[in-house]
Amino acid sequence: MHHSHQQETLTTLTSNHRYRGIKEGYRSGLEVGVAEELRRLGIPFTYETERLSYLIPARTAKYTPDFILPKAGGVWFLETKGRWVTADRQKHVLIKKQLPNLDLRFLFQNANAKLYKGSKTSYADFCTKNGFTWAHKVIPDEWIEECHEGMKQAK
Repeated sequence: MHHSHQQETLTTLTSNHRYRGIKEGYRSGLEVGVAEELRRLGIPFTYETERLSYLIPARTAKYTPDFILPKAGGVWFLETKGRWVTADRQKHVLIKKQLPNLDLRFLFQNANAKLYKGSKTSYADFCTKNGFTWAHKVIPDEWIEECHEGMKQAK
């Protein structure tokens, strides 16, 4: 009988400590317990006062352009876009930075579409600002002509 009362008191004590500890900034009951044990032992410590930097290793990603088309001296890539979401725009900025000689062009269903609701920047504006070649709705005649030149050269 006496034992169960002691157990009950201990449980209450522990949950009160955990509550107080979390109020003091600790994230778990274990951290609270360690802090209390260190204090009891008279060992000085600080809690979560250092921020250590580390690099997450880069991963190699793959990109598959929609169309590969001929041009004089090689090929160019055509990427067709309806919606152009943030992650995809960021991907293309990285590709441009890392493959600066890649001739990649965008054809938009609507080049005037805004980057997001309420944005003043259109897909066209974003392309121009980031040095991407782009067109609205139809492949420009000049691009088609480049294909014809490439085809003649290939013969």
